[in-house]
Amino acid sequence: MQYLLLIYEAEDIWAAKSDAEKAEIMRGHEQLQERLKTDGVDYSGEPLMPTATAVSVRVRGSDRQITDGPFAETKEQLAGFYLVDVASLEDAIEYAALLPTVGNGGIEVRPVADHSGLT
Repeated sequence: MQYLLLIYEAEDIWAAKSDAEKAEIMRGHEQLQERLKTDGVDYSGEPLMPTATAVSVRVRGSDRQITDGPFAETKEQLAGFYLVDVASLEDAIEYAALLPTVGNGGIEVRPVADHSGLT
């Protein structure tokens, strides 16, 4: 089953890190990716640009609304994600706990819905 590991962290925490600290976090991601490969887990993932680069789009009737940034004000922002294909929620949680920023933010683990049979 596929699970999305949504990485949340306050952008100001990331911005305040030194280049050495950021490099250490990137090494942590590389280690997780090596572990996923070693374990034979199909995965993908990417970091996201800061929320200042985002727009939110809503359509209400014929009215299209575009606003800067994410819709909700939060203490932590979505910073990136991994999509992993593992046997169980427990396995997904194990990998989420290995993410290098889990100590500063949070990782939301969410199953991906399978709608392939609806067509």
